[in-house]
Amino acid sequence: MNILELIGRDQELFYSDIRQYSALLSQCVKKSSFLVLGGAGSIGQAVVKEIFKRNPQKLHVVDISENNMVELVRDIRSSYGYIDGEFATFALDIGSLEYDAFIKNDGRYDYVLNLSALKHVRSEKDPFTLMRMCDVNIFNTDKTLTQSIENGVKKYFCVSTDKAANPVNMMGASKRIMEMFVHRHSLDIDVSMARFANVAFSDGSLLHGFNQRIEKRQPIVAPNDIKRYFVTPQESGELCLMSAIFGENRDIFFPKLSESLHLISFADIAVKYLRKKGYEPYLCKSEDEARLLAKTLPQEGKWPCLFTQSDTTGEKDFEEFFTKNETLDMERFENLGVIKNRADFDNQALNDFTKHIESFKQNYSWEKRDIVEEFFKLLPNFAYEDKGKYLDSKM
Repeated sequence: MNILELIGRDQELFYSDIRQYSALLSQCVKKSSFLVLGGAGSIGQAVVKEIFKRNPQKLHVVDISENNMVELVRDIRSSYGYIDGEFATFALDIGSLEYDAFIKNDGRYDYVLNLSALKHVRSEKDPFTLMRMCDVNIFNTDKTLTQSIENGVKKYFCVSTDKAANPVNMMGASKRIMEMFVHRHSLDIDVSMARFANVAFSDGSLLHGFNQRIEKRQPIVAPNDIKRYFVTPQESGELCLMSAIFGENRDIFFPKLSESLHLISFADIAVKYLRKKGYEPYLCKSEDEARLLAKTLPQEGKWPCLFTQSDTTGEKDFEEFFTKNETLDMERFENLGVIKNRADFDNQALNDFTKHIESFKQNYSWEKRDIVEEFFKLLPNFAYEDKGKYLDSKM
């Protein structure tokens, strides 16, 4: 199925920039070694493929998901074959002792790209998963940056999110705080980041769920009042690699808004998706009706859909890649914008945040409000409202 058609485009977003910098990009990758963290997720796999097909000297991939890693290797071998350099994967938890031993054993890379993240707003509903979000999105980044500095890494890249610009949920706020920790390390190592739109059909996304619902003969559910920008998995990989290779210290790359990149609702994509699959959407009034009709409607060439307004915690009404206080470079690339940052962090505030979070963990006891309170100390203007309802309470 053509993803571009579903998200309302007929051309690749970064085609002209990739073409213009193709030779320089390939030259840089071919002479360099890479470590990709979180490399078996949707964005991580896209990044690994962009690096692999340019024949690096060394490409190591780390991810906690053993199954996804196996599929990544099968996919790469089936599509691209082999490279002259070393390609190896490691099913490791970045926060573990085993990962630290792995880094101590090797650790010599020109580029470290960190794509690992807890990316779902629904992951902030309970205090325990929220604490893991802090570990993965903030403290693992801090740790791997420290290790990169110790091992003489040339450049460190990590993924932020559009939701870090004026965040309204804990996920976006965790990435904004991550940016502060990255800025602190930028005094000792070159760093760059990327903020970008929803990656269409990425693992765990609502669009990826459409495939699962069809396969399991279940209703298609989507909000009809939320519009988002979408990029393809390949475009996410291209954006990350461009930032990693060409980004100056503290640069954040993002896709420029244009006629090619525009807002589209999840419900609109659902309708296009079903029609591409040969089904006509049938709008239901309730979850019960949708579940019931899923047993009979597909035989008639129709598919039950439930399109409702969003009423859960953490949903942002609109998307933005930068704030009015950030300095932009919109001239260097045709379809890539760049946020130019000075080192912006409060060292004592970051130390206090770390100390308080660590104290919660040492006592094996914390409430969600404890973590939220620490977030507000670093982000006084954080526009967070807990509505008491999360996506897990809906179909």
